[in-house]
Amino acid sequence: MLGGILSLLSAATFGLNNAAVRRGVLTGSVLQGLAITVPIGVPIFLLCCALLGGLEALFGFTPETTLLLAAAGVVHFVIGRYGNYRGIQSWGGNLAGLVQQSSILITLCFAIALLGETLTPLRIFGIALIFLGPVTMLPGRKAFERKAATANFTPRYAEGFFFSMLAALGYGTSPILVRAALENQSLGTSLAGGTISYVAATLAVCLVLLSRKQLSHVLAIDPVAVRWFAISGVFVCLSQAFRYMALAVAPVTVVAPILQLQAVFRTVFAWFLNREHEAFDGWVILGIAISLLGAMALSVSTDFVLNLIPLPATLVEIARWHWP
Repeated sequence: MLGGILSLLSAATFGLNNAAVRRGVLTGSVLQGLAITVPIGVPIFLLCCALLGGLEALFGFTPETTLLLAAAGVVHFVIGRYGNYRGIQSWGGNLAGLVQQSSILITLCFAIALLGETLTPLRIFGIALIFLGPVTMLPGRKAFERKAATANFTPRYAEGFFFSMLAALGYGTSPILVRAALENQSLGTSLAGGTISYVAATLAVCLVLLSRKQLSHVLAIDPVAVRWFAISGVFVCLSQAFRYMALAVAPVTVVAPILQLQAVFRTVFAWFLNREHEAFDGWVILGIAISLLGAMALSVSTDFVLNLIPLPATLVEIARWHWP
């Protein structure tokens, strides 16, 4: 129950974060966004860690666990977030989020390869829906381009798809690393782990800013972008705090499907904050719904579905097939 509530809070705050990022990248760059949203996570995580009694755990992790947490931070907060920001900048948050829902497919692939998970007909069905979702949006492409033109925005589809997939790779890999490091740990310890991840990600961003050219670029940020990136940094940090706590007390197969609800929250918040900058064509909404259904199909167990829906013996036998 607690893991489900924490996952839902993570999905909601991440959806709001994406809406804020969309406003930030209208006048700011992706690197400027990273330079604000990544370091801001360190003090927030430290504060949350202190409130839940996790400060002592900061220095109690084994070297292997620390390495897993640091890797998770760089993969998620730097690589994944960079891809997310570039994708949102290129073709909007709704379309970027549509492709990023494939992150659960990546998580499943790693789970099969590393954690002994299996491929079932239900999961094959989910994979098919994940790929069908982005294709569904194509009929509404011209309408979106006309709408974007009125807001002086030219969607870059190839760039948006590439970086959204990069985000999916980062977001799909990190839960495996976090779960491996924090399985069955306390909430305070999970936040200590998140602090390590954020510190590692901040150090990676600082390495980029050692370049005088990049540092000058970041310092020249537009004040409006600063405000939106700061708002985004707070909400995404809260989202990550909820996610780390959820992964500490619940398995990935419980947390991952609930996190996919961020697609719903993203669309709702985008409607209120970015209506003139986003695609809200019926085809896009349908694509989001199809991909969300696919993500859920990938996440629930076959036994759960069979207990919910009575099927003939032949279909039950087919449904229970698995590989390997």
